[in-house]
Amino acid sequence: MADLSIDFCGIKSPNPFWLASAPPTDKAYNVVRAFEAGWGGVVWKTLGEDPAAVNVSSRYSAHYGKNREVLGFNNIELITDRSLEINLREITQVKKDWPDRAMIVSLMLPCEEPLWAAILPLVEATGADGIELNFGCPHGMPERGMGAAVGQVPEYVEMVTSWCKKHSKLPVIVKLTPNITDVRGPARAAKAGGADAVSLINTINSITHLDLDRMVAFPIVGNASTHGGYCGSAVKPIALNMVAEIARDPATHGLPISGIGGIGNWRDAAEFIALGSGSVQVCTAAMLHGFRIVEEMKDGLSRWMDAKGYASIADFQGKAVANTTDWKYLDMNYQVIAQIDQEKCIKCGKCYVACEDTSHQSIAQLIDAAGVRTYEVIESECVGCNLCEITCPVEACITMVPQESGKAYMNWTQDPRNPRRAA
Repeated sequence: MADLSIDFCGIKSPNPFWLASAPPTDKAYNVVRAFEAGWGGVVWKTLGEDPAAVNVSSRYSAHYGKNREVLGFNNIELITDRSLEINLREITQVKKDWPDRAMIVSLMLPCEEPLWAAILPLVEATGADGIELNFGCPHGMPERGMGAAVGQVPEYVEMVTSWCKKHSKLPVIVKLTPNITDVRGPARAAKAGGADAVSLINTINSITHLDLDRMVAFPIVGNASTHGGYCGSAVKPIALNMVAEIARDPATHGLPISGIGGIGNWRDAAEFIALGSGSVQVCTAAMLHGFRIVEEMKDGLSRWMDAKGYASIADFQGKAVANTTDWKYLDMNYQVIAQIDQEKCIKCGKCYVACEDTSHQSIAQLIDAAGVRTYEVIESECVGCNLCEITCPVEACITMVPQESGKAYMNWTQDPRNPRRAA
């Protein structure tokens, strides 16, 4: 059976599934229940200076799909609203009772070195395995000069990271904000400051929806609202891209990554690991479905690894990074053409409508004397865009079939059609 244990920048845990710093990790009661359910580690909800933060009511909203499926989750909750003393006491006890689980403590303080120098020894005394610097919170805290206000300025990232390395022996994980043009800048700064790892992504600035009768966004606090942090399955594509950007950047290549963002099952986790993550953090899925989801995550990942012949997480970690590149290096001579399996086709016509109205008019609608419709690909017109495959409601009914062109690999930098191609 596959070995799910990991060693992430010196932090060991029995599996790569950690609960992210968020409401599920705000107190010992929650964390103990999580460990009993089988989670490999937690990042304790962000601690700050006393007096503790004060939260508002209400705090959450959601972006829904059909049948009220939560696609995205929005929150305006701040860091812990419990005292530093209570949090530190509980962390100490939980780590003592669960020594084999990873215990990382999230921290957020103003950019003043004495404040960091004072809190770090207190965290270290709990027996915690590492610290995570919250440079990503997009609401409430940036107005106070913390959270994303730090993460968006590489110089601040490097400075605070270096303070933590100076005043603590614990591994330092820097949590990055996605609310930035290029996530590689802060990641490089974290590494320059001595960070042992980075974690990403934190939540994305968002407003999910409005009450059109009251003309106010959700979540509603009195008669007003504000932007919050967006997470859940909808942010996964953004998170995967940012993880890949750091994994393949020569300046940060090899820097351990804890992947976060829309992870709700074992397959999501495997994708993050394949793009370079050494551990994965989960929040929204646990909030929506409870801590027991980790059982399926562990079982599914283990079974998939066994089927693929991967004995350990390290065996497939980062294997997709080499196959992720810039657009300009993709093969211009590679071609696929859609193929419809008539045995599976339910004649709904979705592929035809999508292609006819918004794509390349490469699907023909044939109607026989009895009025029966058949849909066929016009191969000479098909550009292989995948739209028909995406709109088809039947899995594997439409597939994209590679074509033999007889042409060698040629990327855009080599293409004679490129007006700026180097001579």
